Amino acid sequence: MEARGLVKRAGRATLLDGVSLTVAAGEMVAIIGPNGAGKSTLLRLLSGDLRASEGEVRLKQRDIGSYTPPELAARRAMLSQHINVTFPFTVEEVVLMGAGERSLREVGPLVDAALDEVGLSHFRERQLPTLSGGEQQRAHFARVLVQLACGEAEHGPGLLLLDEPTSSLDLRHQIDLVEAARRRAAAGTAVIAILHDLNLAIRFADRLVVLSGGRLAADGPRANVVTREIIRDIFEIDAVVHEADGVPYVLPQSMRAVPASR
Repeated sequence: MEARGLVKRAGRATLLDGVSLTVAAGEMVAIIGPNGAGKSTLLRLLSGDLRASEGEVRLKQRDIGSYTPPELAARRAMLSQHINVTFPFTVEEVVLMGAGERSLREVGPLVDAALDEVGLSHFRERQLPTLSGGEQQRAHFARVLVQLACGEAEHGPGLLLLDEPTSSLDLRHQIDLVEAARRRAAAGTAVIAILHDLNLAIRFADRLVVLSGGRLAADGPRANVVTREIIRDIFEIDAVVHEADGVPYVLPQSMRAVPASR
């Protein structure tokens, strides 16, 4: 996946300004940054759900806008930040939606494996709206895993996009989900995830991309990106960066003094 010079405007506001990004097959990239930095806008542009005002996104050497919706769905899978399902679909029915027009008879093993991976096999007959927010998020992640598996079976390694996938999850299930994404990367999938937990991003991503004010502020391996100076400048907090088992982690200390004009 390659993005070049992405600009997105909404009226007079510039949501994203000149962002370029390349993600290789088998790489897991975490996008981090403060609220309103343009992270979700960038992910929607990379998914093809949103068109750029300027610049281009290429997926498997093709302009992403040249794919039909079914072609695109077979090559990239996205877990959105907000998904509202009010109809009384069962968990199994929701997960099966990831398979498109394929029947449960055709993809039953994929559905079973996805439900097992997210720990919801025992809830397969439950109606989705009766589950907790975290359980619903895990069900949608299972749906996305089925979509990804179906597409990769036909077209090879695809693109997995995750917009704040851990926002409703407890600590154990946060780690379970990110480890599942990490396994997909190890198998050749390109993975891009927006994560607000810096330490989770540091621990599991190959590379960190930092957005601030709609612009690319940093892009590189965690050792280059996770510095006290960058954290102070981007997140406006003081923090100490320690290391455990060769992996840095961030310990926030206090808010940095912010000018009164803000």
